[in-house]
Amino acid sequence: MKLLALLKIPVPYFFYIFSVFSLSSAYPAICAAEGNPVFNDNAPGAALLLLPPTDIILSNNSVNENMPVTTLVGFFSTIDPNIGNTFIYYFVAGTGDTDNNTAFYITGNQLHTNAVFNYEIKNSYSIRVRSQDNGGEFYDEAFTILVNNVNESPTGISLSNNTVDESQLAGTTVGILTAIDPDAGDTHTFTLVAGSGDADNGSFQITGNTLQTNAVFDFETRSSYSIRVRATDNLGLSVENTFTVNVNNINDAPTGISLSNNTVNENQLVGTTVGTFTATDPDTGNTHTFTLVAGTGDTDNGSFQ
Repeated sequence: MKLLALLKIPVPYFFYIFSVFSLSSAYPAICAAEGNPVFNDNAPGAALLLLPPTDIILSNNSVNENMPVTTLVGFFSTIDPNIGNTFIYYFVAGTGDTDNNTAFYITGNQLHTNAVFNYEIKNSYSIRVRSQDNGGEFYDEAFTILVNNVNESPTGISLSNNTVDESQLAGTTVGILTAIDPDAGDTHTFTLVAGSGDADNGSFQITGNTLQTNAVFDFETRSSYSIRVRATDNLGLSVENTFTVNVNNINDAPTGISLSNNTVNENQLVGTTVGTFTATDPDTGNTHTFTLVAGTGDTDNGSFQ
């Protein structure tokens, strides 16, 4: 014969605590009321059939890009109708498990990164997690982990053209500067700065993103110049590059003519050599032809050949 005392105490999810006293183990004592948990008197005590967890909460579901492997994303916690249960968390296959073990790992109740994320390549990841209580009951849930876009420094500068013709006026365009930046949409300012490779900064100027000359260049005097440029993004991060600007050799007009001798004796035969002409020319290696032409001082052209 059994004496069964039942104490009903309402808690969330219509869960009730029972206190069962068994005076005999001859027969199993079972109390089963509609909506109540079940007890099984299995000599001498009574065991409660536990209800499964009902939800998993992740304290944070985003992580900054470029963070190192092992970065903490957030903490898991479980909603469970059974007070005092403990839980373990692990990845499981199923809907939303795309990035389980490859991108993340779980230690205790902590979710950590298992890779370095790049927002510009992929900005969200999906995992499926199981919370299992100490009675073996479990609940599965999929989570989306977002990657936060963090401003990154420009990585380089390109110049569309690095040559300019000699003898051009100051202010002549050399080329267009462009910043190489992993953050699409960033804007940049360009400046000439001191540092290695800045020897000829004074010979150039930058207007917006355009590199211009600030002097008139002469190939025969000097054929290359070195400058150092900084690109700064709209949030203040920057990169510096050096560039060599080459001067193109353009054919220049001769600047004068010299005559080795300008006297001749009287009574010499026609065809007698007076002297040899030499052109003065900034372009070394040019060859020249000489002709008698009309113009000021041509009075006696007909007397010579």
